[in-house]
Amino acid sequence: MLAQLAKEYPQDLRIIYRDFPLLTNPGHEKAGLAAQASHAAAIQDKFWEMHALLFAQQDFWSALELEEFERWLISEAKNLDMDIRQFEEDFHSEAVIEKVEQAFKNGEKIGLPGTPFLLINGQIYSGPADYGSLKQIISIISLGNRQFTNCPPNVLDASKEYLGILKFEKGDVVIQFYPQQAPIAVNNFIFLVQEGWYKGNTFHRVLPEYFAESGDPSGTGQGNPGYFFKNEIDLSLSFDHPGVVAMKNFGPDTNGSQFFITYAAVPSYNGKYTIFGQVLSGMDILEELSPRDPAFGEILPPGDLLINVTIEER
Repeated sequence: MLAQLAKEYPQDLRIIYRDFPLLTNPGHEKAGLAAQASHAAAIQDKFWEMHALLFAQQDFWSALELEEFERWLISEAKNLDMDIRQFEEDFHSEAVIEKVEQAFKNGEKIGLPGTPFLLINGQIYSGPADYGSLKQIISIISLGNRQFTNCPPNVLDASKEYLGILKFEKGDVVIQFYPQQAPIAVNNFIFLVQEGWYKGNTFHRVLPEYFAESGDPSGTGQGNPGYFFKNEIDLSLSFDHPGVVAMKNFGPDTNGSQFFITYAAVPSYNGKYTIFGQVLSGMDILEELSPRDPAFGEILPPGDLLINVTIEER
C-alpha cells in the first residue's frame, strides 16, 4: 500500500525508514532480533534485502516464538546468499547488539514517531494509515496549490447561449447550459473551464443507472475550488429525465466545482441540487464510463478521464 502511494505521489509523500527498534514496547518483543538481523546482514551488504524481507513478512514472523523467529532469520539469510556462519556470529555479537540498543536510545531522544513514518508535504503525518484515508489526504493537500482565494468574476454575456463540450477518449458529450435559471453555476463552470480546472479530471464516482460525477482534480470526491456558492433552485427544472447536469454539494449552499450527470430520473433530488444544464448528445459515451466509487476507500482502477472541456458561445 505504501509503495503504491509513493508511486502515485512521488512529490508529496515521503516514507521514512529509521533504525528505531522498539525494545521496551509491549507487542514488539522481536524488534531487537529483527534489528540485529538487519545489522548483521549489513556487514555483508545485505541490509536492505533483509529489511525488505522483514517488512514484507511481518504478519508471518510476528506470530513466531523467539526461538522460532531466530531460526527463521537464519534460514532467510541463507536464501539471501549470505555466509551463514558469519551471519550467526554477527547476529549475536556485542557490537551489533550495542548498535541496536543505541539506535533505540537515539530514536527516543529525538522523538521519532515510529518507523516507518510518513511525511506529507514535509510534515510528519500520524493520522489514519489506510490507503483510502492517505490517498484522500494527500490529494486534498495537493489540490490546495490550485485553489482560488476569491469567487469567480462574471464571465457570462446575457445575450448569448452557451454549450459545453466534454471530450473523452471515446467521443464528445455536448451540454446545453441554463444561464437564465442558474447564472452563478453556469458562470462558475465557464470560469473553471477557462482556468483549465476540469482538464484531466477523473470521473471519480460513476454509479450505473444513477449518475456520473466529476469536477474534482484530486479524484477523491472531496475537493473544491477554494470557495462555495449558494444553491439556485428553479422550479421549472427537475430531475425527471436522464442527462440532467447539476452541481454536487455537501449540503445547502456548498456548491464548488463538482457536478454530476444523471442516468435516469431522480425526483428525490428536486430542490436539493442546482440544475444548470442538460446533455444534448453523448449519453451513450457517458453510459460507457467505468463504474467506481471512492467512498469505500479501496484501491480503485483509474477512472475515465475528462480529457478537456471547451465552451461554445452562440
